[in-house]
Amino acid sequence: MRKSHPVRRAVLAGAATVSGIVLLLSLKPASDPGSASAAGGAAPPVAAQSPQGGRGAGAGTVTGDAASTQYGPVQVRLTVNDGKITGAEAVQAPKGGQSDQVTANAVPKLNQAAVTAGNAGNADIDAVSGATYTSAGYKQSLQSALDKVAAAGSAGQGSGGEGAGGDRSGGDGPGGGAQGTQTLTGGVAQTQYGPVQVRVTVSGGKITDAEAVQAPKGGQSDQVTANAVPKLNQAAVTAGNADIDAVSGATYTSAGYKQSLQSALDQSGG
Repeated sequence: MRKSHPVRRAVLAGAATVSGIVLLLSLKPASDPGSASAAGGAAPPVAAQSPQGGRGAGAGTVTGDAASTQYGPVQVRLTVNDGKITGAEAVQAPKGGQSDQVTANAVPKLNQAAVTAGNAGNADIDAVSGATYTSAGYKQSLQSALDKVAAAGSAGQGSGGEGAGGDRSGGDGPGGGAQGTQTLTGGVAQTQYGPVQVRVTVSGGKITDAEAVQAPKGGQSDQVTANAVPKLNQAAVTAGNADIDAVSGATYTSAGYKQSLQSALDQSGG
């Protein structure tokens, strides 16, 4: 038993030495300049992304009027930030049969062309080969969206010195009445027989005119539309809001009309 004591002491000493080495190694990375540099280098990109998020909050979205083409309607929605197009999408495009393939090929290219063109000045983008009608409709709706952006910018500049209520005053000069008139196009309402879209003219907080820029067509739909739409237009003007009765025999068209009409009125804020 006495001969085993030196061996035990040697084992304990070795264990103590190993523990000391492990302790030293574990402390080394904390003071390693390379590690500190890497940690410091990872922080700036995160901080740099924050201002971008703040600027993005000022972006606006505007939808152009639907453009009718031989193969179906095309309608473009833009995201504009600081006068530049930062996003574009076709919320409507020809579909069904071969149109599906043409749309799938052409629309992404047209969207990219709109963003590449970049400024909210005009819709001068090239047509996509093999999609002449879709390209023409896209450019027409794109131009409509850009016109709305320009009009909003002009209105903002013109009312800058007059206060929030300047545009609503009809008696402050020759141009006062015109400023109180708005032409608003509602969103497209999809129905069982085709899309319905309404455009209204609002003056002095009242609907002075209404028209369906899109309505079901083809076959019996032509007759239904010809009968129902004038009645719905008149009802909108008479009621002054979207709470209008459906036209007998045109239930789906009436429902779509009311939906798009409400969308247009929502834009007026009244």
